[in-house]
Amino acid sequence: MRIVALAGGIGGARFLRGLLAAVGPQDEITVIGNTGDDIHLYGLKVCPDLDTVMYTLGGGIHEEQGWGRTDETWSIKAEMQEYGVGPEWFGLGDRDFATHLVRSQMLTAGYSLSQVTEALCVRWKPGVRLLPMSDDRVETHVRITDEQGTRAIHFQEYWVKLHAAVDAEAIIPVGADTAKPAPGVLEAIADADVILLPPSNPVVSIGTILSVPGIREAVAAAPAPVVGLSPIIGGAPVRGMADKVLAAVGVEAAAEAVALDYGSALIDGWLVDTADQDSVAAVEAAGIACRAVPLLMTDVEATAEMARAALALAEQVRT
Repeated sequence: MRIVALAGGIGGARFLRGLLAAVGPQDEITVIGNTGDDIHLYGLKVCPDLDTVMYTLGGGIHEEQGWGRTDETWSIKAEMQEYGVGPEWFGLGDRDFATHLVRSQMLTAGYSLSQVTEALCVRWKPGVRLLPMSDDRVETHVRITDEQGTRAIHFQEYWVKLHAAVDAEAIIPVGADTAKPAPGVLEAIADADVILLPPSNPVVSIGTILSVPGIREAVAAAPAPVVGLSPIIGGAPVRGMADKVLAAVGVEAAAEAVALDYGSALIDGWLVDTADQDSVAAVEAAGIACRAVPLLMTDVEATAEMARAALALAEQVRT
């Protein structure tokens, strides 16, 4: 079975770990990773979502945080602060710095982001084929109004520095309109037996991937069933502040509302948590097959059960 998953960072990575536990060694998984969270810091190209997937599946993630390296130290960051060089609000540990140094050196030497990601994965062996959504530069920005007036800031500043404490007025994937899908992305979608939308942020993770011209169209036109898993349980995001960015695009923080926003033209099936059993009928009325199953990723086996449920629903939709 050839499975394609569109994934953001922590939620996507943890779901993929469960998916790997749920499928057999003969199955092929291609992950199309969000690069809208990418940011340049200290002269380095940082790809938080790609790295979170790579570290998580490769056994190097800081489990409690869900991001960054395990057994991390912070000497470089401390020295940068001594020089008065920021930003202080974004943490890059010493081990993590090495990844960004290698990536930035390779990019400067003329390699594409796809080629760099493939090279980094040689070390980590994540068990999936990890593709950036695009080799072109795309950065998600957020329009806000605060004491400095109305302005657009990088998503990382909004999420990490401000903790989404200010209302998001608009989400702008800068550069997405002129970006091209990375090599292999459209081919993987067209050849897939199943396409999964993990419980990643539907606006700034999966939504940003779909904003690259050609990707949404390819997913919608794919012969494979497309099944998504709700990142909203009981009217609240499982992790993070997805409700803040959903509000910016006029979508209620509800499992049903996210499914309807994706729409039956894009997805064929949708899993909601058992807490949202009452939303199943409304989702199905919109032409999307829907089931209620436990969606809390409490451990790898619970997540594997979620993945099995998604694959089972895909098979039901197919038949």
